[in-house]
Amino acid sequence: MNSPLQTMITSRRRLRLALPALLLAAAAFASDPPPTASLQAAEQAIANAERVDAATLAGVELGEARGKLAAARTAVEDKKMILAAQFADEARAEAELAAAKTGAAKAQAVNKDIERSTATLIDEMQRKSGDSR
Repeated sequence: MNSPLQTMITSRRRLRLALPALLLAAAAFASDPPPTASLQAAEQAIANAERVDAATLAGVELGEARGKLAAARTAVEDKKMILAAQFADEARAEAELAAAKTGAAKAQAVNKDIERSTATLIDEMQRKSGDSR
């Protein structure tokens, strides 16, 4: 039969062997999950920017967004989830910037068209009335 002292020593040995394995398993399960929501938000923002033709009017920003999304995916593969989330958030911001710049450029073009039309109407009205500026 084992004495209480031998039982205690055996238990401690088992604990010493099992503890590192438990800590390793806990660390594996405690790793950060992939930033799925951030990646999807970035993909959606890029799709929206492409839909408003940002490639033509804000190509640099759209390219940056695509590059950062690719970097985020690489970071996920490398199990660097915090870095992946940062890249995904930056990709989303770049894509939103591209869409906003595209919207501003289109609005500016429409504004110039309206100004030209207004100037043409004013000239036409003055010509018909015989007035000069």
